[in-house]
Amino acid sequence: MCRNLANYPITMMNKLLKSFGYAFKGFSYAAKTQLNFRIHMAAGVLAVAAGYYLHLDRGEWLWISLAIALVLTAELLNTGIEILTDIVSPGFDEKAGHVKDVAAAAVTVTACFAVVVGLVVFIPKIIELFK
Repeated sequence: MCRNLANYPITMMNKLLKSFGYAFKGFSYAAKTQLNFRIHMAAGVLAVAAGYYLHLDRGEWLWISLAIALVLTAELLNTGIEILTDIVSPGFDEKAGHVKDVAAAAVTVTACFAVVVGLVVFIPKIIELFK
């Protein structure tokens, strides 16, 4: 029993590292296979570049970071739901279609939120550039 307790922190660290590996594997899968995920990643990179150029303050960075994280999270969840729906219902099923549509709608709502955040944060900064 003492031997197992001595190895407990190492075992937990191995499990934690494996879980991060699985997460990066999922992220990589989405980036390789999902066009919309790549589009949202590119938009996030552009937002970060614009924020750097326009010298956002801490609060603005928090809003932009939140918007980017929410959109990418929604897109990852949508991808997972689509894959699971395809496994459970490989043929056409109206309800399976509704599941996919609702998941896609969640991404759309989140992306609209991100656009509003971007407009609120960036428009005043851009206007200030031209004064």
